Amino acid sequence: MGSKPCTPSPHPLPNRLSQDSDSKDTVQRYPVFWNRSPGEPELYGGPSRNCGPWKNFPIYCLGLIEAGFSRLPKQDAGNFDSLPHQGSVEDHIRLLKISQEVMQKLISDKRIQDAATPALLHPDFHKRNIYVSPEDPTTITGIIDWQSASIEPAFIYANETPDFAALPDPDLEEILLENDSEDHKPPTPQSKELKDASICHQTYDVCMKGLTLRLRPARLLDPTLFRVFQYCHTSWRDNATALRQELVELSARWTEMGLQGSCPASLKEEELKKHAQDYEDFETVQRLKLWLRDSLQTNSDGWVPNDVWDAAREAHRAVYDEWIQTAREAEARGEDMTVAKAERLWPLDAR
Repeated sequence: MGSKPCTPSPHPLPNRLSQDSDSKDTVQRYPVFWNRSPGEPELYGGPSRNCGPWKNFPIYCLGLIEAGFSRLPKQDAGNFDSLPHQGSVEDHIRLLKISQEVMQKLISDKRIQDAATPALLHPDFHKRNIYVSPEDPTTITGIIDWQSASIEPAFIYANETPDFAALPDPDLEEILLENDSEDHKPPTPQSKELKDASICHQTYDVCMKGLTLRLRPARLLDPTLFRVFQYCHTSWRDNATALRQELVELSARWTEMGLQGSCPASLKEEELKKHAQDYEDFETVQRLKLWLRDSLQTNSDGWVPNDVWDAAREAHRAVYDEWIQTAREAEARGEDMTVAKAERLWPLDAR
């Protein structure tokens, strides 16, 4: 089995690292710099010159920040009709500068240095990319989609959970377990699936901590410590509010997590109030996307197979009408959600 071919990188790579480089500390390549997935190229305001490979962790972090700057549009920020939680170009510039200061403090922490050991793992290790024998499904015959594989700091991979080991929605799990406990009813098929999923999740977690030694230090630490490294370079794609929230959470728990000094990301009271409003809108959009994905049986980008297009279009119209009706009722009650705001928050082009 093969996988889709990679698009050649527009950036030349050095033939090799210099002989004085310490290979054990080298991060070879970070694929976000040459992401050619559908919808990605237009994110780049200009190519970053700092595309690696990097000889050490601090230089790698600088590459992330410069990648974040390279994605910002070069046009006047006023030309972009976006929601407040997207943030202006100026907002993103400020956040990237703060992120750089925060990372400079974080990388001096011995725990984070230990969790940044270079590691090479499959970046998309989900069921759709794993082939098994038709005679014996416990025998893996092939794994595809390696084109984005790269050597990364171990913490980049540490908290990724493949779909075959993912836990179900916590609310659904609680409801099913409550139903099974009533009157000592026999477990339902859904409850059995939940139990099986829990066993898979625990087994995967034990294996990653016990057998994948390079990931162990990172998996034992709070993920909050690493999120600024994971999201700063895509702030324009993911919006300013998402990155700011990671900085707010890190700042609030700075001392609790044993970090030295003060966090450079502290916000003033007025800024926190404005951020809270923007973050509420951001979470609304995320919940809406999940609702649409589940209701339309699609992926997060709205793609559906050709043979179910007509049914998906009808379902889309129904959920869109329901969304607007909900906003209309909220507006009538004098709440913050209005029909106009609901229109802007709707994540799909079709209406």
